[in-house]
Amino acid sequence: MKKCTWALSSPNEEQYHDLEWGVPVHDDRLLFELLILEGAQAGLSWSTILNKRDGYSLAFDNFDAERIAGYDDKKINALLANPDIVRNKLKVNAAVINAQAFLKVQQDFGGFDGYIWQFVDGKPLHNAWENAADIPASTRTSELISKDLKKRGFKFVGSTICYAYMQATGMVNDHTIDCYRHAEIKTQYS
Repeated sequence: MKKCTWALSSPNEEQYHDLEWGVPVHDDRLLFELLILEGAQAGLSWSTILNKRDGYSLAFDNFDAERIAGYDDKKINALLANPDIVRNKLKVNAAVINAQAFLKVQQDFGGFDGYIWQFVDGKPLHNAWENAADIPASTRTSELISKDLKKRGFKFVGSTICYAYMQATGMVNDHTIDCYRHAEIKTQYS
């Protein structure tokens, strides 16, 4: 079966491609996890983050936004000493700030899922890219999401990060048309 070319780089990336990438996510905990991981990826490769995903889960209390929102300086310093995550002070602090903003969005909208999916009218966008080189780094929608998240206090949510987030959460199906997952996802989630 043909797959997106990036999925062939490592076993972790292939598994992520085959099971998760492009599949619509509506669980708030997983939506928060992917938001934190996409922010952590800024300036790094996605494979680096995938290889540290289990470490992130352990270090960040399984991405429990309520717990993360309450992290104090002692916990942040422990995270900055943890080799199982990206030890970048701005990114670690952003995770705490984003947890607080995430909880506020949940409160205001009755859940993060309803908030984030409103940007695509509640259903995935299915693109038809022939080559990976055709896939944009950002779109008008990711720019709108970025602007709104920043207005709500989120950090590390630029337009490119938001587009990667849209791909990760299945808000957009960017599997190339020759990839077997493109048709599967389009059929299952139209």
